[in-house]
Amino acid sequence: MPQGGKLTAAQVADEFSRTAKLLVRHFNERLGEHGVSTPRSRLVVEVARSQPIRLTELALAVGIAQGTASSLVEALVRDGLLERHASADDRRSVLLRVTAEGAALAEEWTAGYEAAAEELFEPLTGQQLSTLVEILRILSAADPLPTDGG
Repeated sequence: MPQGGKLTAAQVADEFSRTAKLLVRHFNERLGEHGVSTPRSRLVVEVARSQPIRLTELALAVGIAQGTASSLVEALVRDGLLERHASADDRRSVLLRVTAEGAALAEEWTAGYEAAAEELFEPLTGQQLSTLVEILRILSAADPLPTDGG
């Protein structure tokens, strides 16, 4: 609590920013142990969970811009972790699926991500976690769509 007892929105934003950087660093370090970046792992895991999925749906699900998702998906297809299929309903539409290798890695990365999350949030009680999730959902609902900035 700051001097005088009144917390400002700017101070909350500063704490949030510091915590977000810690979160990203922590997940990148843990997933780096598995040889993958957080953005790549999130895409493969989401495709494995939701397949078949369109690129626009994938970008929205992981909270990144469609252009960013498209670039990452292109690399993941080249690396043999994702594959594209034409939609049976709409031949112009492309659906994404994981390959066998992508599915196996998605399981491994999910376990690494979950372990990192457990470590990071271990100091919080169940009630604190519930409150934090509620607050984050309120804030993210104010701007649910990602911008081109990713």
